[in-house]
Amino acid sequence: MSGNKTFTMIKPGAVRNGHIGAILAQINAAGFRIVALKYTKLSKEKAGEFYAVHKERPFYGELCDFMSSGPIVAAILEKDNAVEDFRTLIGATNPADAAEGTIRAKYATSIGENAVHGSDSDLNASIEGNFHFAGTEMF
Repeated sequence: MSGNKTFTMIKPGAVRNGHIGAILAQINAAGFRIVALKYTKLSKEKAGEFYAVHKERPFYGELCDFMSSGPIVAAILEKDNAVEDFRTLIGATNPADAAEGTIRAKYATSIGENAVHGSDSDLNASIEGNFHFAGTEMF
């Protein structure tokens, strides 16, 4: 059975471009409830820890540089079938391939600066949420 929580980050480019409110509004309109929310900045080291799964990939260094380049908004979202529904809402990683109306189609500037992160599994949603939030910060 699919879980009811997922994790997301509004990435530095979308924050810089003033899209926090619009992205959160689209998330709410899609029926997600925000159970944790934090405006923060990742150090390069913390970005590296978060994206360690990509360490051997050629884009890893650029990804860590970008993710530590400015503030992010981290959030845990709740809804039935949360991971799958959120992945549909955000669209393809490459905004050129993202369906019209999805978050990445609307707010991403490139594949590398694709506006938002979304967990790809229930297990990763839990791991990623716990990376950013203490239990006392989830409601």
